[in-house]
Amino acid sequence: MTKRTALPVDIVVAEDDDDDYYFIENSFKEAHCSNALTRAKDGEELLSLLLARIEAPGTPRSVIVLLDLNMPKKDGREALKDMRAHPVLRRVPVVVLTTSQSDEDIVRSYDLGVNCFIRKPASFEGFVEIMDRLNKFWFELVEIPPLHA
Repeated sequence: MTKRTALPVDIVVAEDDDDDYYFIENSFKEAHCSNALTRAKDGEELLSLLLARIEAPGTPRSVIVLLDLNMPKKDGREALKDMRAHPVLRRVPVVVLTTSQSDEDIVRSYDLGVNCFIRKPASFEGFVEIMDRLNKFWFELVEIPPLHA
């Protein structure tokens, strides 16, 4: 499969755990994903970062969010609810990546408009496999709208 020639897609990782962020960041490298990664350590920081990108002039870019549910200040569920209520942020694809084993979290996440729900693997190799699949799906196959559409 060849890479498509759409807008660049930035990955915003909403993750408070340093070890999990390290796994995610290095898994994308192992999966040969060249997309820019930005980290938000809580839901408030995530929303501030995304809103700043909407207001920033420059080259149009697309964004996808990898969202942990359990974060301080504003958790992932609250951040997702706020994103889906915003006229521009509602179009941003959101992939929940969490340690939650709760079926209720799966249902609630989809009710709030998540695009997919993935449980974090227990090993680095598991992270690499997931990031490789996300890379192929979201960045080679799917078209994502720009934030400035």
